[in-house]
Amino acid sequence: MNIDFSELHRQVAFGASGGKIIWQPRIGCWFIDKLFAGNPLPPPWSAARLPRPPGELAQAELDRALTDLMDEWLPSIYRDLGCSARIYQYNRAYRRIEHPDVRITICQVDGTDTETLVETPVGRQSWRIRRMADSPSAWFVKRPVATEAELRVAAWRARHAAWEWDAAAFEAVHATWGDLGAPTIYLPRMNVQDLYINTMGSEAGIYALYDWPAAVEDYFEALETCHNGLIDLVNASPVEIVNFGENLHAGTLPPNLFRKYHLPECRRRCERLHAAGKFVSSHWDGETRALLPMARETGLDGIEAITPAPQGDVTFAEIQAGLGDDMFLLDGLPAVYFDRTFPVSLLEEATHELIARFAPRLILGISDEISSTGDIERIRIVGDIVARHNRSREPKRAESNRKPPK
Repeated sequence: MNIDFSELHRQVAFGASGGKIIWQPRIGCWFIDKLFAGNPLPPPWSAARLPRPPGELAQAELDRALTDLMDEWLPSIYRDLGCSARIYQYNRAYRRIEHPDVRITICQVDGTDTETLVETPVGRQSWRIRRMADSPSAWFVKRPVATEAELRVAAWRARHAAWEWDAAAFEAVHATWGDLGAPTIYLPRMNVQDLYINTMGSEAGIYALYDWPAAVEDYFEALETCHNGLIDLVNASPVEIVNFGENLHAGTLPPNLFRKYHLPECRRRCERLHAAGKFVSSHWDGETRALLPMARETGLDGIEAITPAPQGDVTFAEIQAGLGDDMFLLDGLPAVYFDRTFPVSLLEEATHELIARFAPRLILGISDEISSTGDIERIRIVGDIVARHNRSREPKRAESNRKPPK
């Protein structure tokens, strides 16, 4: 299609697109699920497959094989589909560095479980994860924090950690993906969302907020200090577009906790990133109706992955009211509309409505990814609608004043 999607992405995000938008569907889960299940991809990508069945690969081998196949195949699939990618692979360019006095030991307990032990000058942490042969994902059997003492260790580690930028990793991602989108990363989760998803789990995290308030708030302060070091690194980097990978929803982060913890830090992060000229969004999914009235208080440029009906609890009109005239919507199309359960006409109608409501502050995508049962050809249908919209925004050629020859 001869479109420089990296430049179009920049133009849309920074308000220089002349009314054009960009189509950025995420298809990584569709790709990985099919590889893992041994389901052949449709032509011309049917040669993409794991070297052996997943059950015959050690976990490290499986992880590496999936990463390599994504790097090898996904860029060409995006180009074949004629659309842009949100290139979060740039996250490989930064890494957290533990304090030299931290000792981490990882051991394989049995065929499914891996245990990690962390020893620090102020105490120990441990966690245990389980991976089964029927899933590429892992889950916690024991979380990194189960006691107040472990939470204090986690705070010490965050306060004493550093960050490192890997320019070679950045350049490697750019060499593979560069023309498909502007350099993009997501930051680690802040305070409550970190407590729920990374550190304790939702139920234990909710109890900790009320049972150990001093320890929890000390951890939140340490985590913000740690993340500010990363933001300084990002601000000095070539990355232009930053996402907060929060996965927040009102079912576990209701308005009172959102206002007390999430909103103030979100504002502070945005101020630091905007001072360096970055475009900033955050990933909201699940139930968001109770939080949308506060969207414009966050300092964000836009919100990614708000889940609309029939999956989520908000309509397009409610999203528009929440974001107002200044904020961007990233994504917006219900993922279920890419399954054959729903007629193509619903997908087409939703695409037209989103463009009418949100363009040009629209980085159109799927809320949140096409599923493994989705029809990948529907990606092209949306792409055709976006292409027609963008052509309608092209400057019209001035008519010539010359008279035709006699």
